[in-house]
Amino acid sequence: MSVVLHTRQQIALMRAAGRLVAETFEVLREHVRPGVTTRELDRIAEQFVRKHGAIPAYKGYRGFPATICVAINNVVCHGIPGNERLKEGDIIGIDIGVRLNGWYGDACITVPVGTISPEAQRLLDVTEEAMWRGIRAARGGARLGDIGAAIQTYVEANGFSVVREWTGHGVGQLLHEEPTVLHYGKPGTGMRLRPGMTFTIEPMVNAGRPEAVLDKTDGWTVRTADGSLSAQFEHTIAITEGEPEVLTLP
Repeated sequence: MSVVLHTRQQIALMRAAGRLVAETFEVLREHVRPGVTTRELDRIAEQFVRKHGAIPAYKGYRGFPATICVAINNVVCHGIPGNERLKEGDIIGIDIGVRLNGWYGDACITVPVGTISPEAQRLLDVTEEAMWRGIRAARGGARLGDIGAAIQTYVEANGFSVVREWTGHGVGQLLHEEPTVLHYGKPGTGMRLRPGMTFTIEPMVNAGRPEAVLDKTDGWTVRTADGSLSAQFEHTIAITEGEPEVLTLP
């Protein structure tokens, strides 16, 4: 599949979908507290998304059963909401995709549950900053490798590691399109970035080793191989002639 270059009008439709994702996060933040179940967070998210005329992008996608993906503590990504209750000191990643008027928005945040350890907070701070460094590297005329290099350099300088197996991806009228966006790499390598490209930058960063394992029981949940904490932040962006445009802001 080739990379689709989108018009300003199409990007505006994606921005509307992305704004709804951001607004859903704001609603969920108010409910992330000790004692709440991830199933309850999923219910709140689905009601909010559907109330605003959109369709949960993940629900039914390749059989995934929920509106949000959740990632508690050592879960890297794609955890299924259920009856597990959040505890004081947990961190939880929440990944949301919506389809609004035929266009997708996709983003992820990781948030603390009550008071968390200084090391867990540092992991959140480094991961979010790594995402922003990747975004700032995504200028028209740059290359995909510049994004990955910016993320990897910052993460590893802070003593953490970048998950290799899961990547960013193109977004548009499909949830997953070209290009594949690695969160590690070498500057000046890979596809050249052109105005109209739209894709996610979504580093998953582990406190320990970078290896991750897939839970064979549910076929979805990915955990750190060494049991260390993991965090993820994600935005969908559009490449322009100058600075990239972030499409998943409130």
